[in-house]
Amino acid sequence: MYVGRAMLFVPGDRPDRIVKALGTAADAVAVDFEDAVADAHKEIARSRTAEVLAGLSRRPGPAVYVRINALGHPGAGADLDAVSRMLGDARLDGLILPKAESAAQVEEVDRALTAAESAAGSGTGRLPLVPIVETARGVLDAAAVASAAPRVRALVFGTLDLARELGVEPTVEGHELLHARSQVVLASRAAGLTGPLDGPYQALDDEEGLVRSSVAARRLGFTGRVVLHPRQVGPVRDAFAPAPYELDHAREVLAAYEAAQDRGAGALRLADGTFVDRPVVARAVALLSAAESDRGGSGVAAGDGGSPGSPASHGSSGAEVTR
Repeated sequence: MYVGRAMLFVPGDRPDRIVKALGTAADAVAVDFEDAVADAHKEIARSRTAEVLAGLSRRPGPAVYVRINALGHPGAGADLDAVSRMLGDARLDGLILPKAESAAQVEEVDRALTAAESAAGSGTGRLPLVPIVETARGVLDAAAVASAAPRVRALVFGTLDLARELGVEPTVEGHELLHARSQVVLASRAAGLTGPLDGPYQALDDEEGLVRSSVAARRLGFTGRVVLHPRQVGPVRDAFAPAPYELDHAREVLAAYEAAQDRGAGALRLADGTFVDRPVVARAVALLSAAESDRGGSGVAAGDGGSPGSPASHGSSGAEVTR
């Protein structure tokens, strides 16, 4: 399951904001029982969220996740009970586990969800789980967290909590957390997951900073990020999408590679000196597939017909075959 590029968080005790968020272009909406809800309103958040999601059924729109409180919080058990009651009766596409620090924590939630799914008759292992890595201990054990259960679909990097714990000030480029970010990216890919989602950018009126921060995260291997306001959705989705020049280059790579394959060559060099072999081709295919998914198309693959813009429509001129 692809989590998407923009995951919009909304407080669970505000049904109006949940409904509004579901009408945005966000890839996913995360209904929050944790930080966005005061302790006195936790039960209100559970009941109101259940009411709103029960009315959605399978209506098209963003995927719907619920973020429970961290294990160890007094409300975590009640959160899991509320989620269990939603199974089969409400629009619920995944669960978010904050402050994930060990495989044991993920396994505990996995067992609870498996029991709830079995009781609901919804099929076990079907509800995706997205842990948030946002503590020093969590970063150091990110690989174990990512691979703790098959239902883990992606990790989220908790920028703000980790920065507070480490005593650093988050910046636009995020260099102060570079090592931790890379650890989470490596852990995700080693577990066979998509790239992780970056944490939120707090300055809601700073679109330039939001875009710069998102571009920097994408360069590290992140595939999207958490957003805190609907107006951040568009800039974030654009920042994590392949740029036109990247798609043009990807088409050139595939066209040249196909031509080289026809001549029995396994690798080649483009006119600009770029060496092309299978990993480069795989990256090109991934970029074009992502672009096609955004357009709702059927996907672009090597060998698609000669339609304009498809790999097969490009000639191989300017490429030097390397045998």
